[in-house]
Amino acid sequence: MSTEFALELKDLRKSFGKTEIIRGANLQVRAGERVAVIGPNGAGKSTLFNLISGRFAPTSGEVLLGGRRIDGKKPYEINRMGLSRSFQITNIFPKLSVFENLRCSVLWSLGYRYTFLKFLADLEDANDRAEELLHMIRLDKKRDVLAMNLTYAEQRALEIGITIGGGAGVILLDEPTAGMSKSETRRFIELIKEVTVGKTLLTVEHDMGVVFGLADKIAVVVYGEVIAFDTPERVRANQRVQEAYLGSHVADAQAGGH
Repeated sequence: MSTEFALELKDLRKSFGKTEIIRGANLQVRAGERVAVIGPNGAGKSTLFNLISGRFAPTSGEVLLGGRRIDGKKPYEINRMGLSRSFQITNIFPKLSVFENLRCSVLWSLGYRYTFLKFLADLEDANDRAEELLHMIRLDKKRDVLAMNLTYAEQRALEIGITIGGGAGVILLDEPTAGMSKSETRRFIELIKEVTVGKTLLTVEHDMGVVFGLADKIAVVVYGEVIAFDTPERVRANQRVQEAYLGSHVADAQAGGH
């Protein structure tokens, strides 16, 4: 099914018991757009990501990926349909090397299923793709280092490599720069830009410097609703957004602060 939208949310709702967390969220993200999802703590940003990626099933409403409904599907099914997600907490194989982590991430997209008769070292296409990813995330010199021995920033870079390794067209990043220094954050923003060229990106982020430096558009979530979705400049000037969330963050971002 063809559609102009890579990802679409239609009147999406999620309740836990009698508490409604997502209250009719609507969003239309075009292919290739980089979208930052922002909002105050407790606004429902993580719940929204969990609904999109299949960790939670919605109470009502629809999630469409390239025009196909994915709401209610399992996370691995959604991943195979072309959406991949990273998490706030680094999610890697700590006792495998950097290269082995990346090679594992590409197997399914290259057509390798549950076959244990092949030795991974003999899979030239998987090895080549893993080498490409290794270079993209700038961890060539750490190729054979166990993932558990990487620095925090390097582990996050590896997770980005794993996230894009499956060939997904839509990438979800959950607070990718959390815990990083300012210099690490600046480098990581550039890395994210490079490795997501041609892909659709949604990222939850609290750092306004990252938001305004990375996003083509900003979706503002407040009390489980998307109250604004527009370019950074227009979101900055949106009175409702300023009242609901941004406030002093706008002045900080305009001054180049974080």
